[in-house]
Amino acid sequence: MATRIWPVMKLATKVTIAGGAVYVAYDSGLLGNSKQGAEALEKAKAVMPPAIEEWMKYFGLEAQLPTVPKIEFSPVDTWNSGVRWTISSLSEAPTKVTEYTNQGLQYLKDLTK
Repeated sequence: MATRIWPVMKLATKVTIAGGAVYVAYDSGLLGNSKQGAEALEKAKAVMPPAIEEWMKYFGLEAQLPTVPKIEFSPVDTWNSGVRWTISSLSEAPTKVTEYTNQGLQYLKDLTK
């Protein structure tokens, strides 16, 4: 009987952890739009250093933590530049394919001469 319960308990634990992670991500706004994600990131940046210091005091650790690096770019702008590059590449694809095909045919013609 116990051998049948153990796999069920393992599965239930994994499902609970995964469900909890999804719930926390949704509740904090990480699964929303980009503005909600940016707000959640700012909240996390503000909360993490004090929480880590408190945990270190609780466990008796006296280590110096490195400072949090500053991110000097906007993820929204970076995303938009990636989208623009992809769309630009897709729009130029037929022209480039024609150019490369013509170059390949010309190369083959030069080889057969």
